[in-house]
Amino acid sequence: MDGQPKKKIEFNIIKNDSTDGHGGFGVGALSLENVSPVIIDVEAGEAVVDVGAMHARSAVEKGIKFLPNKEEVPNGKPYWLVWVAIERRAEGPYYAGVTACEMTVDREIRRGYKSLPEHVNKLDKALKRKIMVDHMDAKSKNVLKEFLVKHDAGMWERSSDELKKQLS
Repeated sequence: MDGQPKKKIEFNIIKNDSTDGHGGFGVGALSLENVSPVIIDVEAGEAVVDVGAMHARSAVEKGIKFLPNKEEVPNGKPYWLVWVAIERRAEGPYYAGVTACEMTVDREIRRGYKSLPEHVNKLDKALKRKIMVDHMDAKSKNVLKEFLVKHDAGMWERSSDELKKQLS
């Protein structure tokens, strides 16, 4: 065993169901097809979908070295990365999983704070249809709610009472 490189565990992203029910390779892999990352600029009160965030390459994250300690970025501008998973039922699509992660960025020193494990875990929770946004500040909750309603009012109406409660 010595001298041999460790075998890497790779993460498979599979679009649709490539297994067609055969139960072979790819079974149990996560599909990120119905998940969108929404970046909320807390100070500006704006929300945008930025698919670059799927790979930590959003406009906000580009060119920034992220540190694990918030104290190392005292002048960081606050952002939320919100994972929004969409599901479909007979009545139509709805916001099924919505989770939020904190992030700060100081463009001047090209440093930022975020917890990568938190970002990954919250993505996983959104994929598992969890609602976890009650820890957001009131202004950001309102921005997110307005963004989701404006994007598709019908999807908002069909969404869970839990989402509506946490964002009110």
